[in-house]
Amino acid sequence: MTSRRDEPPVSLWEALLPLAFLIGLLVINVRLFGDEATGGPNQFALILAGIVAGIIGFVKKIGYEEMMDKVRQNIASTSVAIIILLFVGALTGTWLISGIIPTMIYYGLELLNPKFFLASALIISAIVSLTIGSSWSTTATIGVALMGIGKALGLNPAAVAGAVISGAYFGDKLSPLSDTTNLAAAVAGVDLFTHVRYMMYTTIPSITIALILFLVIGIRHDYPDVAQHNALLEAISARFYVHPVLFVVPAGVILLILFRVKPLTALFLGVLGGAVFALIFQKDLLVTLAGGTDRSWTGAYKVIMQAITGDIRIPTDNPLLQKLFSSDGMYGMLGTIWLIISAMFFGGIMEAVGALKRISLALLRAFKGIFGLFFSTDLTCILFNLTASDQYLAIVVPGKMYKQAYEDKGLAPENLSRTLEDSGTVTSVLVPWNTGGAYNSKVLGVPTTDYVFYAFFNLISPLMTLIFAAFRIKIRMKNGAAK
Repeated sequence: MTSRRDEPPVSLWEALLPLAFLIGLLVINVRLFGDEATGGPNQFALILAGIVAGIIGFVKKIGYEEMMDKVRQNIASTSVAIIILLFVGALTGTWLISGIIPTMIYYGLELLNPKFFLASALIISAIVSLTIGSSWSTTATIGVALMGIGKALGLNPAAVAGAVISGAYFGDKLSPLSDTTNLAAAVAGVDLFTHVRYMMYTTIPSITIALILFLVIGIRHDYPDVAQHNALLEAISARFYVHPVLFVVPAGVILLILFRVKPLTALFLGVLGGAVFALIFQKDLLVTLAGGTDRSWTGAYKVIMQAITGDIRIPTDNPLLQKLFSSDGMYGMLGTIWLIISAMFFGGIMEAVGALKRISLALLRAFKGIFGLFFSTDLTCILFNLTASDQYLAIVVPGKMYKQAYEDKGLAPENLSRTLEDSGTVTSVLVPWNTGGAYNSKVLGVPTTDYVFYAFFNLISPLMTLIFAAFRIKIRMKNGAAK
């Protein structure tokens, strides 16, 4: 148990006050601004809530520099994610003008059965993520292409995003190459492959339910007729050179990540590959985008730089393809980066004043017994995703807090590591201002508040771990026995 010396300086109601203030502002922003709330109002709401927490900190004699130091640490921890976001924006731009994304959409429309598309999107995303060990890289590559195909088929973009995210996070959870999988095992003090095998008990049922739900949605959906389908194919081939050779670049990026090349390096090479392929395969398109007469290298350079850094629009007469044939490049990621920095400000001050620790301790004391311990861990991980806004903190901090409690109850450490992943890893993508939610919303082009209702795997996983705890299914004790 926590000693009095380790008690945070704030009371429970003081810890909850900034969080309640934030939720109130976010509700107002959504009602007034709708989808535009993430364009500035939500960012300022996070800053205001952080200031409320800071005022409480001043009252409790917590210094300004101490609070700002936590903010700096939090922002520093997201620096790689921010640069990845910029590279993803650049990659989307060059993959559009090179014909890579249109080619993926073209062959996807030809090969994938529309009625089973959502289930296929889940399975494809799961395989890629399991292979490369990264949900973010999966959504940024194959996820973008699947979104394009789904939109062309007339599917609800939120449902497509939910299928992609469900598959991507399933693969991320079970992949030995995943950073969150390794992190959860390390924090709990359990062998990596023991952790992965133990997660299968809750993860397989969760993904199975998600797959069934997507099959039902897909079968009941009405799809465009053959004439409209063919019109889409003709519109793509009329504007772009379409050929399987264009799959070389995305396949190369996936292979680089598979061979443990850092995501930043792999994505940067993907951007360069897209630019080179645009020069080789889409010369006529580059001329058109340069004004119709400029065939010089400077004209091509200007178009490629515009695709990387700013907005690019490929002219088309097909209304269904107008949005698919557009990209905002790096510039389009700046709003998301602003949201992440604002969230880190709020989370850093909440951590500095002891608010997060106070809420977590209250949860630990409120719920007794083995189920209560699982329930407290589950809620704490979700709380950290809501407040600290980072999935790594949602794994590390609860993991450290609850490790001794699991040992005291005679529970094997894999119970803790599994619960951290079932609730900490997968729920980050459900929070609009969390790094996971902000990133995937921007990459897939769907507001978090829309796809959250279709991210079935991510919604089911925290519940599944509680069901197993409540009915004592596969709850392993330290002596190896199941209880």
